[in-house]
Amino acid sequence: MKIEPNAECPEPYILPDKVAMLVHETMQEDVGPLVSLFKVLSDPVRIHILRALEVSELCVCVLAEITDYKHSALSYHLKLLKDANMVESKRERNFQTYYLTDFGRSLLHTIERSISDRFQKEL
Repeated sequence: MKIEPNAECPEPYILPDKVAMLVHETMQEDVGPLVSLFKVLSDPVRIHILRALEVSELCVCVLAEITDYKHSALSYHLKLLKDANMVESKRERNFQTYYLTDFGRSLLHTIERSISDRFQKEL
């Protein structure tokens, strides 16, 4: 595939047909699940919840007491995290206790490690 010169590409740009086809196929893929995951991760409250659950399993009442977030707001955020398979819950007597799933823990560690590595390289 040859891209003719224009304002964005001042010289002819040659792209092998196989690469052009793979790029086209990639651009057609359904990225909805990935977009949904990034949306869940885009809120600081949810990141704080994930980091707190990294320390220990917690019930909403403890999160509300420690963070000053309203119980209803925390429940909303926990539901989104649960729907994203990052958090799970279990009933313990009168309490609903939340904890990170293996996926949630792995994803959080991967993101934190990547960010840490990036900052180390910039120093």
